This record gives sequence, structure tokens and C-alpha cells, in this order.
Amino acid sequence: MSPLSVLPWRRPLSLTARLALLFALMAAILLLLLGMLLSSAVDRHFNELDEHDLSAKLAVVGQLVARTDTDEALDTLPQRLRDALAGHENIALLLKDEEGVAIFGFNLSAFQQLHLTGEAAVAGQTWARDGRHFIGREGRFVLPMDAPQSVRALVALDISHHMHFLQQVQVSLWLGVSLASVLAALLGWLVARQGLAPLARVTTTARRLSPERLGERIPSGDAPAEVRELTQAFNGMLDRLEAAFKRLGDYSADIAHELRTPVSNLMTETEVALSRARSADEYRETLQSNLEEFERMARMIGDMLFLAKADQGRLPRPAEAVALEQEVQALLEFYEALAEEKGVALQLEGAATVTGDRLMLRRAVSNLLSNALRHTQHGGAVRISIEASGSEVRLDVSNPGPVIPADRIPSLFERFHRVDEDRTGRGEGAGLGLAITRSIVEAHGGRIGVACEGGFTVFSLYLPGDAQPR
Repeated sequence: MSPLSVLPWRRPLSLTARLALLFALMAAILLLLLGMLLSSAVDRHFNELDEHDLSAKLAVVGQLVARTDTDEALDTLPQRLRDALAGHENIALLLKDEEGVAIFGFNLSAFQQLHLTGEAAVAGQTWARDGRHFIGREGRFVLPMDAPQSVRALVALDISHHMHFLQQVQVSLWLGVSLASVLAALLGWLVARQGLAPLARVTTTARRLSPERLGERIPSGDAPAEVRELTQAFNGMLDRLEAAFKRLGDYSADIAHELRTPVSNLMTETEVALSRARSADEYRETLQSNLEEFERMARMIGDMLFLAKADQGRLPRPAEAVALEQEVQALLEFYEALAEEKGVALQLEGAATVTGDRLMLRRAVSNLLSNALRHTQHGGAVRISIEASGSEVRLDVSNPGPVIPADRIPSLFERFHRVDEDRTGRGEGAGLGLAITRSIVEAHGGRIGVACEGGFTVFSLYLPGDAQPR
């Protein structure tokens, strides 16, 4: 692992940190937008006030100029303008005639040199002078004298206090945004931490899990709806995992138990055979007995491999049409000798065609037929009925015999399960036949059931009857 891969700043942020940053970012964006709108509104307000003041001053100048209709009035115009501007130190005024000669000036330091010489326009412009900010407008008026003269009025307004106020607003805005972002991040962290507490419990529980502590569960009563679904799914997974571990433990114990008997038999017979010198026929008899045990072990191992493939979904799924009555008839002919020996009658009725693997379906029915023959007493009958109903085909294998306890029925299809535990070690199978039958039926998209009524045990296979591959 590279040293850089463990550096703190290269690690992914936690979900809590991401939510906190998202809270802060959203708060900052919203406050910035609000601040920009507020700042824009204030700026427009001040611009309107400034335009109003400039317009008012130009209107006063225009009125005074309009009343200047004699030479005497022209001589008194500067004083009248000065009186009109008294107390308005934030206003600057320059009045020039047509030749550009100044008629009147007030606070001329507010203007730039280019304004005074006429080389730069004032109207609609803003500028800075000696650390102060100004905005200007200009107007043209006519002196109503005997020889009318055109005059030009330049007005400047000091807006420094407005600019200073806007700067203070911006500073306050940035401080407020920063503080609100920090508070939003803290609030988001607290909310996210509280809301994600069930996830922390999931992590804690997962760390404590071990084969010896699979009973751990996560309380989900106080969790949000989204997290509650996660905790319920996690608890469900633990339930399945615990059940799987238990089945695996039982499976391992059953395998060891089932293999111990033939291995013990092989060891015992071999030790007896080696205990003294024997004839060739005696050794041949011992080897024949050992061969039977080896065949039993081979069948068991083959069955377990078959079930392992079924668990992994690796069973073949050919799409051939299988006539069930033909396959069952072939099985009845195979078991006919055994049935006659036990004095059991074999009966078949009905016919139907399904889609699937012929050999696997024959194996499934063979397992049921073998079990039925094993548990049917002399004089009884094993009946196989086939019935097609809509898109489903039902195959029943029924036989008279001992009633299976109701509490044992759900476990019939478990591996190594036997209803009669006393049969263990008698060579009557390892208890895998029904488990294999269920796997085959489920691989064909069907299901299996069992019922015990009126002294009869009926195993039912339900298979899709259409011609589509499964």
C-alpha cells in the first residue's frame, strides 16, 4: 500500500462530514443570493436618491437662470446660486457660458481638471477625488436676456457616505455568511450524526459478529424510515446467515456421521482380514464387502456434489419435451422385481408432457418411488397419478404406511433428514433423496409438497406444463 493512500486528506469524507459540508454550502449559497439581492436593492435605492438630489439641484439652477433676464440679475446670479447651495457641502456646481468661461463655481475641488477644461464629460460618470467619490450630471439653460445666452451647468454630488455604507453592508454580509455557514455545518453535523446513529450501530454490530455471536441484532425502533429499512434488511441477512451457519454445522456433522459408519466398517473388516492368514476366497469376500461400502460412499459423495451444483444454479436446463407417463412406466418396470418381492402393487394413471431434463426428472420420481416402496407393507399398493391442469402438471406418488409426524414434515426435504432415525447405518440411504428431488423440481421451475391423510402419504410434484425452457 502506498504511504499516500493512508494520509488523512486522501481518505474519503464520512457521510456525516459530507452532509455537514452540504448544509454549509447550501446555507452560504442562499445567504449570498439573499445578500446580493439586498445589496442590489440598497444600491438602486441610493442611486435613485442621488439622481433625485442631482435633478433637484439642476432644477434650482434652471429656475435661477430663468429669472436672470437683465444685466443686474446676471451680476447677482452667483450670490443667488451661493445662497441656494448654502448648507449643501456635498454638492459641487460649475456654471459656464458658451465660450467655456466660468460664471460661477462652488466646491470646484470635487471636479477633476478634465471636467473643468471640458475635456471630459460629467453626466452619468462617477469618479474619485481625494479619497471621496462623486457622481455628476449636467444641464444646459438659456439666460432670457435681450441677447439670449446659453449656459452649461455641471453638478457633482458627493456619494462617499453611500459607498461607505455599501462597503459596510458587504463586510457584514461576508461575516454573516461565514458565521451562518459555520453554524449550518455544525447543525448539519449534529443532525446527520443523530440521523445516522443507526448506521453506526450497524457498523458496531458487524464488527462484533463471529460464528459464535451470530445472534446479534440491531434495534430499529428509533431509526428513520430509510435507515429502518436498512436495519431490517441487515437483521434479515443475519437471520439467514445464522440459519445458514446452523445448517452448515448440521450438514458437516451429518456428513461426518454418515461417512464414519462406512469408514468404520471398512477399517473393521480390513483389520479382521489382516488379523490372520486367509484363503483367496475369504479375501475376495472381504473385498466384495468393502466394495459395497465404497459404492455407498461414492453414491453419497455424488449426491452431495449434485446438491452443491443445485445450490449454485449449475444444474443443466435442457428444453426437451418429456412424456412423464413414459418415464414413470420405465421406472415401474425397473422396480417391478423389488415390488413383487415385497408383495407391493405398482399402479400408474394419467399422462402429461413437461419441458425439462429427462434424466433428472426420472431421478426425482425414482427417489419418491424408492421411498414409497421402502415404507409400504406387504399387500399394499404404490399409486402414481399424473394430471395436467392448465399450464401446470401434477404428479402424485402415494403409498399406505406409517403417518409422518406433523412437526417432521417441514424437515423432510432437508439434507440427511430421516423420519425414522433408527434406520441410520442400515444402508438404506443417507437421507439425501428428498433433498435432491426438491432441487430437481425447483430447477425446473416447480415445487414439491407432501400430505399425510387417511393412512396414506402423498408426495406431489408441481411442474410447468408449457413448452418453454426454464
